[in-house]
Amino acid sequence: MTATDIRPTTDAVLNIRAKPKPRNMGQIIRWLLLFLGGIAMVMPIAYMISTSLKWPHEVYNVNLIPEEPTLENYTYVLEDGRFYMWFINSIIIATLTTISNLLFDSLVGYTLCKFKFPGRQIVFIAILSTLMIPTEMLVIPWYLMSQSLGWLDSYWGIMFPGLMTAFGTFLMKQFFESVPDDFIEAARIDGLNEFQIWWTVAMPLVKPALAALAIFVFLGNWTAFLWPLIVTNSVEMYTIPVGLSGFGDEADVAWELIMTGAAISTIPTLVVFLIFQRFIIRGVVMAGLKG
Repeated sequence: MTATDIRPTTDAVLNIRAKPKPRNMGQIIRWLLLFLGGIAMVMPIAYMISTSLKWPHEVYNVNLIPEEPTLENYTYVLEDGRFYMWFINSIIIATLTTISNLLFDSLVGYTLCKFKFPGRQIVFIAILSTLMIPTEMLVIPWYLMSQSLGWLDSYWGIMFPGLMTAFGTFLMKQFFESVPDDFIEAARIDGLNEFQIWWTVAMPLVKPALAALAIFVFLGNWTAFLWPLIVTNSVEMYTIPVGLSGFGDEADVAWELIMTGAAISTIPTLVVFLIFQRFIIRGVVMAGLKG
């Protein structure tokens, strides 16, 4: 057999290998569903930004692109001194509540995970049981407590229901389960006390959980409406969701201003997500490597 005879066979093999593999129909359906889900999630944001660029007479026009785009709504909202107060109030409340959750939820989760004491499971189950209580049922006890302690219309009155959460405790406890006990014992042998072990040994190993908890808590408090509406009386103590609801009266609602304020208020949430997402991604990668 000569080289000339072999060459067609080799070319045929290369042609077979070069043929693209047929796409799996299931994969195509998955990508299509993800694409449709992405559109469904993005469209409300797109319409929010679109409405913020419209004149009042265009608000009820369903066109995504405004006929006469304008920045007058942004100028009005940013020149309104109340919006800055509401923005600062939301920043203070969401930030302090997030820090409180990161500290206390992780401390309680670490204690329930790494310490052996009678009634530990009962305490954990009692904490989890609070997740089954609707927030609406707790509003009246919270209000009566705030009234009796003089916390109405104050930062403390808005923040105290969310300074610790059962979800955060559960999340941190589950992540602390992945911290080897050998690390804890080695730190004790080195002479560290329990607080130092929690802070210097255990906490750096659960950064993905802390990042996820920070995002959830910050977003939850940034968008909270019901409790801040109930516990605040003065306009100066409103948060952004409560304040934006006041852009209107019984006769008309200024949707263009509400959408403008909502668009501006999404900036801190995006910043928080961009800051903490790398810790979550790193945690997912490390979990995959361990697996």
